[in-house]
Amino acid sequence: MRLSVIVPARNEEDCVGECLRSLAAQQENGWRLNQEWEILLVDDHSTDKTRAIAEGVAGVTVMDAPKLERGWTGKNNAVWAGARAAQGEWLLFTDADTVHEPGSASRAVVEAERHEVALLSYSPRQIVRGLWQRALMPLVFSELAMTYSPAKVNDPQKHLAAANGQFLLMRRNVYFANGGHEAVKNAVLEDVALAQMVKRLKQGLRFRYAPEAVATRMYRSLGAMVEGWTKNLALLFGNALALAAWRMLDFLLLFGLPALLWWTYEVSTRRILWIVVLLLWLRTLWRFYRRLAKSNFPYKDYVLSPLALPLFAGLLYRSWFRHTMVKRVNWKGREYGSG
Repeated sequence: MRLSVIVPARNEEDCVGECLRSLAAQQENGWRLNQEWEILLVDDHSTDKTRAIAEGVAGVTVMDAPKLERGWTGKNNAVWAGARAAQGEWLLFTDADTVHEPGSASRAVVEAERHEVALLSYSPRQIVRGLWQRALMPLVFSELAMTYSPAKVNDPQKHLAAANGQFLLMRRNVYFANGGHEAVKNAVLEDVALAQMVKRLKQGLRFRYAPEAVATRMYRSLGAMVEGWTKNLALLFGNALALAAWRMLDFLLLFGLPALLWWTYEVSTRRILWIVVLLLWLRTLWRFYRRLAKSNFPYKDYVLSPLALPLFAGLLYRSWFRHTMVKRVNWKGREYGSG
């Protein structure tokens, strides 16, 4: 079998149906579903309608995740079970909140083979809803784009490695030869851990932004977004506290300089001071939005981002505190150790 698509799902009734239908409808370049390729949904002990919805999508094989043992994260436990049941020479791990464009999975296999890599990962187009998602998410993804430059990640001479578990394609033989998700069973960021392993062993890694292939809506509430980034930010950015301080400085400059601008115009008779403050504010705006342009979000979203700078700084601190001081993080009703 050419390809196995493995979808772990825990209480994903609001999105799993759309994800599975987008996969089942792909008609992978003439491959026949469940003959040349397969879709495996691994139900991670859901208590909602996730399993029933998945069973209602034609062509999808539904299986249960095994009992979660100590030392494993729920997602790693589920995808490891799916991988062991899979038959494809390529394994595509993708999240239940993703939506796949027609033919994207087979094109990914072709791309991975053309570039001769063992692991290909796409960063999806992000779908955001509501003020705080629209304001915060570009801040996070602009930092990710600068920290994990695809040019450096894809350079075999560089040590930097990254991957996005929302779309992670891996050669079956390389996956199992290196222990797969069992080798990173306690990793909260299992995608990055797998990428680091592949990069370290020089087996070929490719990572890029792929809006033409896959989209995702990561969070459906403010609470879920806070919990998710609390789990991840300190692991993604080793300088979380310093980054929080810099983003608060951005906030103070973006909103404090206009007040100073008004004061220098109304009170001071030295117009040169007003001009200096104006130029400093304009430069701050230019640098801020130039950085946000790397987020791959539309301008109408990231224009709101200054409002979310205190929230971003607070989440960076919260994530650092949970990972460094408490050494515990929560996700989908489970608590995991950190550090």
